[in-house]
Amino acid sequence: MNASSDQSARLSLVQRPRRNRKSDWARRLVRETRLDVADLIWPVFLIEGSGRRDAVASMPGVFRYSVDVAVEEIARAAELGIPAVALFPNTDPARRDEHASEAVNGDNLVCRACRAIRAGGADIGVVTDVALDPYTSHGHDGLLDGDEIVNDATVAVLARQAVTQARAGADIIAPSDMMDGRIGAIRAALDAEGFESVQIMSYAAKYASAFYGPFRDAIGTSKTLRGDKRSYQMDPANGDEALREVALDLEQGADMVMIKPGMPYLDIVRRVADAFGAPTFAYQVSGEYAMLAAAAANGWLDGEAAMMESLLAFKRAGAAGVLTYFAPRAAARLRAG
Repeated sequence: MNASSDQSARLSLVQRPRRNRKSDWARRLVRETRLDVADLIWPVFLIEGSGRRDAVASMPGVFRYSVDVAVEEIARAAELGIPAVALFPNTDPARRDEHASEAVNGDNLVCRACRAIRAGGADIGVVTDVALDPYTSHGHDGLLDGDEIVNDATVAVLARQAVTQARAGADIIAPSDMMDGRIGAIRAALDAEGFESVQIMSYAAKYASAFYGPFRDAIGTSKTLRGDKRSYQMDPANGDEALREVALDLEQGADMVMIKPGMPYLDIVRRVADAFGAPTFAYQVSGEYAMLAAAAANGWLDGEAAMMESLLAFKRAGAAGVLTYFAPRAAARLRAG
């Protein structure tokens, strides 16, 4: 080795990034991103009846709960420090129709669950989904006129649905339908009924994704859906469009925005968080959960490690929080240190 190469070798070792990785305490000391229980929102599936805990076959470890059992499970989630749950109903097929009439029934499954959670006294926020697909016989998020999903007539029903849920005790209204103008209409309807403090978490950039299949199994729409949702959910090829959608929803009164799905769209999470500085959430959707759960069950992944790494990725991308079916497991692990 000549003098020049010897000097180069010495200079290249002046900076040793591995010094900061040499031990657990050192890694913790310089860690850039931290995951906390307060970052988690737990999606909960509801079903009619009592004493029911029905497994979702395509989502190992996930269940549909009757309201009484859901209240017990949500109380445990609150004890773990999970700040909020998001409710999704598997509506009795007999109550689904072309007009989504059950969506505005103040005694529907979601509304009964809201009241029961409040009566149970759990210190936890309740997020309710505003969309018509759990209530329509055709499985779409909007009303149909022939083969067309009609926008403005759907928005009118969504506004009524939001008010119905607020009356039942929902803390956060989360419109997931992707109709144009629905955030402004919902905000106006809530304010007119005295629900100015009820927050709106908009599914501002919801993509027409292949990762929703197990969710549709869980809420019972996989067999009822006619066609697809590409005329209203976003094209997976588009990123700039997400920024326009988010801007519109914030202008119309959204308090928080959401990107859905999560892991395949971390670039969108980062762009939105950087561009707007508004609370930005991501949904680790059913297909993402199912893939990790299946791989872990087959011994192809360390399930616990993959779960925590995936959740940390959302925070590193700029998410304020994550909707995830892993929430109780992750919270228990975080609490255990």
